[in-house]
Amino acid sequence: MWDQREIALSPRPRGFHRVTDEIVAGMPRLPECRMGLVHLQLLHTSASLTLNESADPDVRHDMDAFLRDLVPGELPYFRHTLEGDDDMPAHVAASLFGTQLTVAVREGRLALGTWQGIWLGEHRDHGGTRRLIVTLQGSRT
Repeated sequence: MWDQREIALSPRPRGFHRVTDEIVAGMPRLPECRMGLVHLQLLHTSASLTLNESADPDVRHDMDAFLRDLVPGELPYFRHTLEGDDDMPAHVAASLFGTQLTVAVREGRLALGTWQGIWLGEHRDHGGTRRLIVTLQGSRT
């Protein structure tokens, strides 16, 4: 079976946000899939997707704090500044984390580890709605 959908993720402030439930809700055929893969492709260059610890929100806070230290705004050598001081750092962060994920499917569910969740890294101060292409491939039996 194959299924492909576009999912719009609600706007979020800058930082890392757990979006697993929002993605699963946008995949109505997931329960039909016994074994397969879900490929997620974020259609933006200033946000990212990653898989990480999902139980403790301090992990998302700490990841954002580390990233802001690693890629601060207003660096004197950035030329791409017309869209604001947060834009070029957002592109760097999106490239570091990536904009695609592939997750295994087992028995109609995402095969995530006990503590894992899918995160949206919103790297702009006001990024707006983020869109994903979600492709499900697998077998029903």
